[in-house]
Amino acid sequence: MATENSLSPEARSILGSRISRRAVLAGAGGLGAAGLLAACGSGGDSASAESTVRWGNWPLYLDFDEETKTYPTLVKFTEQTGIEAKYFEDYNDNDEFYGKVQAQLKLGEDIGYDVVTPTDWMAARWLRLGYTQKFDLANIPNAGNILDSLASPSYDPQRESTLTWQGIMSGFGWNTEKNPKGIRTLDDLFAPQNKGKIVVLSEMRDTIGIILLAQGVDPESVTEAQYMNAVDFMAKKIADGWIRGVKGNEYAEDLTSGDATAVIGWSGDMFILASENEGKFDFAIPESGGTISGDNLMIPSTASAEGKANGEKMINYYYDPVVAAEVAAYVNYVCPVKGAQAEMEKIAPELATSEYIFPTEKTSSRLHVFRSLTPAEETTWAEAFQKAQGN
Repeated sequence: MATENSLSPEARSILGSRISRRAVLAGAGGLGAAGLLAACGSGGDSASAESTVRWGNWPLYLDFDEETKTYPTLVKFTEQTGIEAKYFEDYNDNDEFYGKVQAQLKLGEDIGYDVVTPTDWMAARWLRLGYTQKFDLANIPNAGNILDSLASPSYDPQRESTLTWQGIMSGFGWNTEKNPKGIRTLDDLFAPQNKGKIVVLSEMRDTIGIILLAQGVDPESVTEAQYMNAVDFMAKKIADGWIRGVKGNEYAEDLTSGDATAVIGWSGDMFILASENEGKFDFAIPESGGTISGDNLMIPSTASAEGKANGEKMINYYYDPVVAAEVAAYVNYVCPVKGAQAEMEKIAPELATSEYIFPTEKTSSRLHVFRSLTPAEETTWAEAFQKAQGN
């Protein structure tokens, strides 16, 4: 097993703060209301009560206390507001979640969530199709705390319907026992010890984005021919037995079970796995560059007036820098909230300098956004990606 000193500075800081983070989160959450939370569900309830908010999110994406099986910041939110928070880790990938609720959205029927958390490109689709509601910003005074760099995305320039939940860095993750030298390049990923034990993300923009960068192509200006070349590369690696799966969040399970030894994965997931497995896993932005995107808090068009208002109050709560720092200390994704870094210095100083939570300009310069696609491109490119997987 790799020693703590063999890990990246960021992973070491997370390992070193594991106990203090749990203590911080337990102290912040007032963990007396375990019965208030649905820790992991298969979908929301059929109707939204005035005192309830139903949130669909991704796994490993909110502070969680293993002993009490609760989400401390959500418990505190309920204590402060009287709003019962029902939390569902129902996202595995964007297309899968959208496919589950699309018919209800089209019919205007309740989808079982008052807040959803799609990635930028999928948020743009929801907006384009009219499946979201504009915020009542009087309920979200903390919206002004969003980082300047995130304040005006092309799909929602005034941030009328979306606010970033967390920023997502994609890169290489690995089992440190099987890859003691780490993985920094595509050649490292496809090293002999990893054959048949590589998993890549079903989020096309992350997996293909990283392959494109390794091929010297900027995903911010990629052409269709360049994109298809990268897809062909992935398809060949699948056909030749190198890649065992193209998966959503369940790639973490493959790593912990030993079925996978190397992945194209997400930074926060990898650091949580490192902290929970004594440094058995690590993460790095590729030498050729990684990708960055954001997941967004949104109110679906089908939420009731009460559900919408409660959702806005919850969003406002998570844009408080103190709360944002508590979440970031657990999830280790890019924090979108101004003032959270100063709050992190108070609760976990070593994490306040993490490039993966509060990236400096130098780190940010190594991260690339996959360009916006037209509806026609979105269909054609997604079909090619699916075909490469054998679907």
